[in-house]
Amino acid sequence: MTTLRSRYPQHTWEPVTIGCSGAGVWRLTGSPAYYLKTVENSTELAEEAERLHWLRAQGLPAPEVVELGGDERSSWMVTTAVPGRSLAELGGDDRIWGFREIDALAAITRELHALPVADCPFDRTLDVVVPQALRNAEAGLVDETDFDEHRLGRTAMELFEELEATRPAHEDLVVCHGDLCTPNVLLDPETFAVTGLIDVGRLGVADRYNDLALTARSLGPTSAQRFFDSYGEVPVPERLAFYQLLDEFF
Repeated sequence: MTTLRSRYPQHTWEPVTIGCSGAGVWRLTGSPAYYLKTVENSTELAEEAERLHWLRAQGLPAPEVVELGGDERSSWMVTTAVPGRSLAELGGDDRIWGFREIDALAAITRELHALPVADCPFDRTLDVVVPQALRNAEAGLVDETDFDEHRLGRTAMELFEELEATRPAHEDLVVCHGDLCTPNVLLDPETFAVTGLIDVGRLGVADRYNDLALTARSLGPTSAQRFFDSYGEVPVPERLAFYQLLDEFF
């Protein structure tokens, strides 16, 4: 971290606590402004950087990767700071959004889901993700204290048994963000244009409900219904439940 600070000596470092990615995140305030994400040594950030490059190449709004590196203790990624505020900030603690914010979220979701699946090099289908969920559970990497409230008190392996028992037989494949919740979508608060999709480490080809389920949970019931109406989907409760359950492992 000392090495990184020496590269941005004119910037003010502010920790970012909104969201729950598990990474360390700082806003580097200066001219220009950046965001820094750090994780313990892994390939995680390199994979996210690939996805950011790809997403920008498709014409969708996302930060530009400025620097990617690491040392014996951690890996890091520095990106440009895209303008705008997250939907989580705009909704406040009460999670109340206007129609224009929800409609903007639905529109960018439709645009993402309309990208050609054959052009996306990242596989997040159930054949890939369910084995990852099992590996995470067996390795003790699933935070059982952070389950959705109605699952608290259960173990990761108990949840995995439920996951296997409720796995859908069919996937409606699109290009998914993978963690499409309100902290990860930035809007211009004046025009309501989406200015950035962030935290795209799980972007890839998956069932559209991989996004829809997490968006619905993040919005809450009232705003979720508006979102589904604007997106153009009648929600299927069983599919929502499965993909919300799957998210517990990541």
